[in-house]
Amino acid sequence: MGVEWRCRRITWSGGEPGLRWEGGKVSPLVYGRPLAFRAVGVRRCPGARGNPCPLAAAVPGRATGGMCAECARLDRAHSVAADTVADDPQPYRVYLAWFGPGMTKVGITAEARGGARLLEQGAVAFSWLGRGPLMAARRTEEVLRQALGVPDRVAYERKRAARHPLPPAADRAREVEELYRRAREVGGWTETLEPLEFAPHDHAGAFRLDGLPPLAGTVTELTDGGTVAGRLLAAAGPDLHLLAPDGRCLALDTRLMGGWALRRAGEEDGFSVPVTAVAAAASDPDAQGELF
Repeated sequence: MGVEWRCRRITWSGGEPGLRWEGGKVSPLVYGRPLAFRAVGVRRCPGARGNPCPLAAAVPGRATGGMCAECARLDRAHSVAADTVADDPQPYRVYLAWFGPGMTKVGITAEARGGARLLEQGAVAFSWLGRGPLMAARRTEEVLRQALGVPDRVAYERKRAARHPLPPAADRAREVEELYRRAREVGGWTETLEPLEFAPHDHAGAFRLDGLPPLAGTVTELTDGGTVAGRLLAAAGPDLHLLAPDGRCLALDTRLMGGWALRRAGEEDGFSVPVTAVAAAASDPDAQGELF
């Protein structure tokens, strides 16, 4: 019997992607290298906020959250994004993020995290807009969403499709700069936040997105005995873009891996987990080292 590792999630450290496992071990994800594993058994809730799930509850294969209801509530209760934390004394930053042509958003992140939040979201390009206390940053985020007509989230299906192919870096920066200019013209927020100068940041290199082949499909879930085998072409946010043995470029949302016990597989085992064609996915508007 092969060694099993129970997956937690993807992590971005120092601008490099890796997979975090139960117990804290991280396996680097190396572009151009084979990735091959088999899911086994039952997918179990990995717990929340560093605490194991007390029930080791089974969770559905298609759930990107990968947590049982109780652990999901615990995780949400301590989330800045959920608007449940109001007294955090550390400074926050407001950012403008670009995911693809016409796909931009305004968001906030703790200043101490640097650009990690943007890597986790799969933002191809971004710029900081301002910095200050949490509540001032949150108010600015909401004011700008309304004034600029940008959403509070961009569906992952749209983000994935926009990476194949990307417009030139200059065009990406230009769109972010235009959003920055419009944001600075919105009155009031500079009274409570310190504005930051426009400075474009681009993650296409860190994600290895340039030159990706057309996206043929996305993994919908892992299954007991199902295998993933291919060469890692790119990673962006939670997504891995793989070149499957049959030549298709397929996307795997690593949030679907959380809670599964994984065993090493070989490339000859093929790609046998369920995959949805890109056209079908696009129609939805909302829509450890031993393994590698």
